[in-house]
Amino acid sequence: MTVATTALPAGWTTRRPTLDDVPEILAMVHASDIAAIGEPDYTADEVRERLTDANTDMSRDSWLALDAGGAVVGWAFPHNPTGGDRDFLEVYVHPDRGRPAMRPLLALMLDRMAGRAAELGHPRYEIRAGAIPTERPYIDALIEAGFVFLKQHARMRMSLDGFPPAVPEPPAGVIVRPVRGDDEDDLRALHAVIEEAFRDTDHFAVDYPTWRAQVAAEPSVSFDEWFVAEVDGRVVGSLQSADSGLEDDEGWVRRLAVLRAYRKRGLGEALLRRAFAVYAAKGRAHAGLGVDLQNPTEAVRLYLAVGMTPLYRADVYRTYVTAR
Repeated sequence: MTVATTALPAGWTTRRPTLDDVPEILAMVHASDIAAIGEPDYTADEVRERLTDANTDMSRDSWLALDAGGAVVGWAFPHNPTGGDRDFLEVYVHPDRGRPAMRPLLALMLDRMAGRAAELGHPRYEIRAGAIPTERPYIDALIEAGFVFLKQHARMRMSLDGFPPAVPEPPAGVIVRPVRGDDEDDLRALHAVIEEAFRDTDHFAVDYPTWRAQVAAEPSVSFDEWFVAEVDGRVVGSLQSADSGLEDDEGWVRRLAVLRAYRKRGLGEALLRRAFAVYAAKGRAHAGLGVDLQNPTEAVRLYLAVGMTPLYRADVYRTYVTAR
């Protein structure tokens, strides 16, 4: 078997990105999205967020690949906002012109991961990467680099056209209300439910100060789209939205969590429908979220039951590096 080279073609170069590159990066990423799933699935805000993530320095951790004419044809970056021992690696290339940059960018990122592991204090560092099942060249490159298949995620979506404008009634004995964004105790309760409910899943735990700093660093936060479910005065369910879908006219559910003892009682559905009603009232066209298809709570069954369908599925691969 002939292993593809990790050298760029003659005349091609790499450099670090800046925020001035966001429009050109986004155009390239959109071309990649359209080729993989049939439509764009990234926004300018998300590009900026990935360039400025916590524990990410774009002058050291990210690369652009440029063809001989100076056009951006590839972008690689990490994502580890918690500083834990797990990083997510992304490599985007233009589907028509950027494929020769795929392996060189992947090699640069893997080499940098060993340095990030040392800087973050992790002797052994887990690296994950995702690929649409039809992206065979990228999957082949990941496997050649030592990655192995781990599991599959799904990107879910539902049209809000005609969604009932009235706020749906929650189950008896349950109160669903917006979180009080200016109340630290309320935010702590919401965060505590997320961490407790996701403890039995493949979730990377984040303490409250770190989580709160992440929220504060977001370009915008619509707390009126965040909800908690109360039973007997106790917060036992929570839904955290994100503004990242605004450019796509989409309400985005970042996290939905219900404590184990309160599951199978309609709280998750009540939280979702409340969020969908608010998204629809604001004129959003769709509601969306991502779900781990190996989640032991079988969350995908709830999303299908409320009318969501998979926009696409993505395979997740994993490898490890040693700190250097």
